[in-house]
Amino acid sequence: MNNWTRRGLISTLPAAAASRLLSQTLPASRPKIKITDLKCAIIGKSPVVRIVTDQGISGFGQAESYKDYLKPMVMFYKKYLIGHDPTDVENVMMQIRRMGAFKPWGAAVSAIEIALWDIAGKVAGQPVYKMLGGKIRDRVRVYNGGFRPPMNGQMPKDYAENVQQMKEAKEGYTLIKMAVGFHNANMMKAIPDMWYDEPRGGASHPNKGILTERGMNHILACAEAMKKVLGDQVGLALDCGPGFMIKDAITFAKACEPMRLTWLEDLLTGDYTPYPNADLYRDLKQATSATIHTGEQIYNRQNFKDLIEKQAVDVLGPDPEDVGGIGEFKWIAEYADLHSIAVAPHGIFDGLIGLAAHVHLAAALPQNFIAFEYPYGQPEWWYDIIEGLPNPIVKKGFIDVWDAPGLGVNFRVKAAKARLSPEDSGFFD
Repeated sequence: MNNWTRRGLISTLPAAAASRLLSQTLPASRPKIKITDLKCAIIGKSPVVRIVTDQGISGFGQAESYKDYLKPMVMFYKKYLIGHDPTDVENVMMQIRRMGAFKPWGAAVSAIEIALWDIAGKVAGQPVYKMLGGKIRDRVRVYNGGFRPPMNGQMPKDYAENVQQMKEAKEGYTLIKMAVGFHNANMMKAIPDMWYDEPRGGASHPNKGILTERGMNHILACAEAMKKVLGDQVGLALDCGPGFMIKDAITFAKACEPMRLTWLEDLLTGDYTPYPNADLYRDLKQATSATIHTGEQIYNRQNFKDLIEKQAVDVLGPDPEDVGGIGEFKWIAEYADLHSIAVAPHGIFDGLIGLAAHVHLAAALPQNFIAFEYPYGQPEWWYDIIEGLPNPIVKKGFIDVWDAPGLGVNFRVKAAKARLSPEDSGFFD
């Protein structure tokens, strides 16, 4: 019997019986939920977002650690959120998405977006991955970009010893990423005259130039030493720049081809570079069979359009906490999949709320997903203030996807309050 037939029957029944039947056939209406407040606290060094609603449900998001300076940027968006239904995630994002930018300025928008999904899942009583279309995998692969045993030096043998320790880590990583070249200032200082310029100071990754023969040979020797240790049991990816000139990038990539590395990341542009440079990446990709990767600094789907449509790279690595959030990442991943481009989310400093967001996102990504960069709790006491994560978190290189509503992680409020500064003491009130 459909609802129209039931309604006809109801009209012929006594009032009490009609009321009982109506309550069984029509869903109870829920009062519209509204955002009443946006809060941001610096916990450790991570800006943590709390979106408060009039129904007592809050959602949480997190920006990368070491971005404590973003708190005013987060709070800038408050006036655009108040009064909106947080479960209409896209409608709320339309209010603020235009006012984000490349790393680090997309982080504030991303943290808010993740908090909205947390609320949407809690209201629906469903895990966030259900909100993203449902999971296609029960466990998600992670790669190691954060566990870094101390280095004894910057020679090939030191890199070999270092990845041996990572290979033996309790998490059982199946993929390890190591910084080399211009992404690794210590490596570039290890030997005089690695490139034809002087080391420069300033904001992230300030160095760029033409490698000397000595510099090129040293980077390659370190890569070869690491690959010899890992063999084909554990994949090796290299975070290389930004900073390579195109000719050196091609030479380096071609020299790496026999090693069958999982990817070469950000050779030309990358971390904190405020543009994607798709044409140059296309030239690089066409010149080598090595796997070319970029994308962690890029904000918003439109800025991935050229990289995808021009087939400029093999792997995209947006960061959910910089690109505009997990819904934004899902859109980019689907479009990349149409063009046979893989995705490997960046996330080394995304924290434990960010870790939860990564798990739900990765569960729902298409089959072009490789692995996401496993974020650690920084400082270590973050593990004491968050509950809901599996124990152990990583097993044999994978994380089992959990089913609790929303992101499925919550603060141990008493313990977390003890970590708040006086300025942020009202964060949980």
